[in-house]
Amino acid sequence: MPLDNLEFLSITDQAQDFPMHYHDTFCISYVRSGIEQTQLQHQTLLCSAGAISITHPYEVHTTPVLDKDIGVSFDTLYLSNDVVKFFLNGKTLHFSERVIHDNTLIRLFFQLKEAQEKHDLSITEQYLKNFIRQLSLYSTVSAYQYDDCIRDFNTITCYIENNLTQKISLEDLAKIANINKFSFTRKFRTETGLTPINYLLMKKIMAAKTAIQKNSELTQIAYQYNFTDMAHFSRTFKRYIGISPKVFQDRLIPVLK
Repeated sequence: MPLDNLEFLSITDQAQDFPMHYHDTFCISYVRSGIEQTQLQHQTLLCSAGAISITHPYEVHTTPVLDKDIGVSFDTLYLSNDVVKFFLNGKTLHFSERVIHDNTLIRLFFQLKEAQEKHDLSITEQYLKNFIRQLSLYSTVSAYQYDDCIRDFNTITCYIENNLTQKISLEDLAKIANINKFSFTRKFRTETGLTPINYLLMKKIMAAKTAIQKNSELTQIAYQYNFTDMAHFSRTFKRYIGISPKVFQDRLIPVLK
């Protein structure tokens, strides 16, 4: 069995952009903290902490760091197509859903990582087989169809960027896309890896983080970006940034006048 080219890479607080590149393997990454951004030819994937992202073999992409102040921490499994075919009787994997939230898959990911680090070949083989079979639940036989993407996607993201301090509903965004909100949510998640509301919250938090100064009133910023209360703002901020807005503010260096 071709286990020699099974490889894991662990990165902590990555703050440097990766330029255009590709791998001859599947790149399967679990994001530990921060938000991993992967720029493909036709779509941008955003994978938040606690989820797994996937790129295909020979797929050209860049990985610009979304927030260089915080960085992103992740573990990546480089999985060759030969290994996949070995366990799937000659079949391979192809994914339209590139960001996966699956606790079973994540558990198997780290069991596999631990077994590989211990150089236990028999256990590694068993976990690898289980991992690939669980992963195959998200694979599609047909190739990804770009005409299934949301038309004029930039119009929607620009609308969000220009209205971050306004109250934006899922219905508002679906109306711009001219499709029902259920189809819109599914296609938006395929395009970005996030639901429309999570994407909106992420953008609001990024803007709010930039607005925080050493002497800022955090409650005022929370209401400025239409969070229901300070608790909601604090929970959402910690989800995307990794620390609370108060801790972030306390770490700021005062501006000398």
